[in-house]
Amino acid sequence: MKMSEGVEWTAHACVLLAALPKGVGLPANALAEFHALAPAYMAKHMQALARAGVVESVRGAGGGYRLARAPRDISLWDIVEAIEGGEPAFRCVEIRQQGPCVTPQGDFRKPCEIHAAFARAENAWRIELKSVSLADMAAEVARKATPQKRALLTQWITGKLA
Repeated sequence: MKMSEGVEWTAHACVLLAALPKGVGLPANALAEFHALAPAYMAKHMQALARAGVVESVRGAGGGYRLARAPRDISLWDIVEAIEGGEPAFRCVEIRQQGPCVTPQGDFRKPCEIHAAFARAENAWRIELKSVSLADMAAEVARKATPQKRALLTQWITGKLA
């Protein structure tokens, strides 16, 4: 399964937003700047997160994007679904109903073994992503950050909020 780079971009942006004080946001161009990404592309993906209710956009001075819910209430799946959509990655087109060996009596009412295996795997993947919250990821990022990295982050955020 291949996901667009927008999933990575917005997951990182949301972890950054989780580090901000409650009610504070950052513009999309600042979120893009933080990882040296294309601002227009970041803005497009942040709009998708806003439509999905993951973030909210605040206009005016001090505006920008901020999390729409508490970090513990936003899962990695929420981000993936906002960017990629909720359609299954595997799409069965029932090719077993075609070809020279199809019989009129064939029982195609149940998914084939291949479809069933992919569905189980995707369900496990979604369950795992739903079990990981932004709060979990932000806590892990903070735990691994050196004091120097924390100081740089604080300085950068302070400069963007001024």
